[in-house]
Amino acid sequence: MATLKDVAAKSGVTVTTVSRVLNNRGYISEETREKVYKAMKELNYQPNEIARSLSKQKSNILGVIVPHIEHPYFAKLIEYLERAASKQNYRIMLCNSHSEFEKEIDYLEMFQSNRVAGIMLCSSNVDIGKFISLNIPVVSYERNVDVGTTSIECDNFQGGVLAATHLIECGCKNLLHFSGIENEKMPADERCNGFIHVCQKEGVRHQEIQCLEDDYYKMDYRNFIEKVLKEKPEVDGIFASSDVIAAQVIQVAKRVGKSIPDDIKLVGFDDVNVATLTSPTITTIHQPVKEMAYEAIGSLIKSAENAIVPSKIMLPVSLIKRESTSLE
Repeated sequence: MATLKDVAAKSGVTVTTVSRVLNNRGYISEETREKVYKAMKELNYQPNEIARSLSKQKSNILGVIVPHIEHPYFAKLIEYLERAASKQNYRIMLCNSHSEFEKEIDYLEMFQSNRVAGIMLCSSNVDIGKFISLNIPVVSYERNVDVGTTSIECDNFQGGVLAATHLIECGCKNLLHFSGIENEKMPADERCNGFIHVCQKEGVRHQEIQCLEDDYYKMDYRNFIEKVLKEKPEVDGIFASSDVIAAQVIQVAKRVGKSIPDDIKLVGFDDVNVATLTSPTITTIHQPVKEMAYEAIGSLIKSAENAIVPSKIMLPVSLIKRESTSLE
C-alpha cells in the first residue's frame, strides 16, 4: 500500500507539500498540485480520512441537507455543490430531509461523528439552531434565517419584476401567479412581491395563489392547476414560481382547451432542464444555481479556515425568452 512518502518521491516534492495539497492549505501552484494528484492516481494512494479528521479535529467533508433529491432544481444544485467542493479537495455528505423533523437527530449525529467542516442547509423545515449548536460554520441557502455564517440567495424580487414586466409587454391583461407554499415563509416569496409591485404600478389585474404543501413534496400540481384555470378562465398570463409548475401548466392548459402561448402566456422560474424539454419550451427566470453553489461552498470552506465571509450573498437573475411567451 502506497504511503505519503511514496507520493512525495514520485511527484518530486516534499512530504509536507503533499500534505498541504491533501489538506488544501497554503499556496500550491497548479503544476505542483497536478503532479501530486497524478502520483496519487498512479500509486493508487488513498488518504486516510479518519486519521486526518482526528488529527485536525475536523474532516474535509461538508454536510448538505436538501428537501428533495429528485426535484430538478435540487438535482442541479447538488451537482454544482459536488463540483465546487471537489475542486477544493472537499467531499459532500448529502442528506435528504423530506421535511421529516425526526431525521434531524440522525443528521446531527452523522455530522458530529464525521467531524464535518461545515454544513449547508437548503431545507426550510430543518431547525438551524440545532446545527449551529455544533459550533461549526452553517450556510443557509434560500432560507429566511437571522443566524448562521452566511445566507445565499438569488434576487427573487427582481425575478418577479422581470416576469410580470415581460407578460405585460406580451399584451397580457389578466395575470396569475402560482406563488410559494402555504404557511411557509421563504426568500422565494419575494418573487410574488416583485410580481405584485409591477402589476400595481402598471394597473394590470392580477391574482396570487399559493400552492399546497402536499403538492410541493409530491411535485404534482396538476389537479390544483386545473381547478384554478377552470375557476379563472379570464387569465391570459401566468407566472409560475418554478419550472416544474410551469411544465404542468402546459399539460393542464391543453386538457382544459387552452393553448400556450396563444391563449395564455407563461413564465417559469429556475431555468432547469425541464424548461427546454416541454412543448412549447418555457420562458423562465434564470437562477444562477452554479454561481450560488460555488459561493455557498466557498463561504463554508473559508469559514472553516477562520476567514471572514459576508453575512448575506445575493446574486442577480435574468429573463430567458422561449416559446411559451412567443407567437412566432
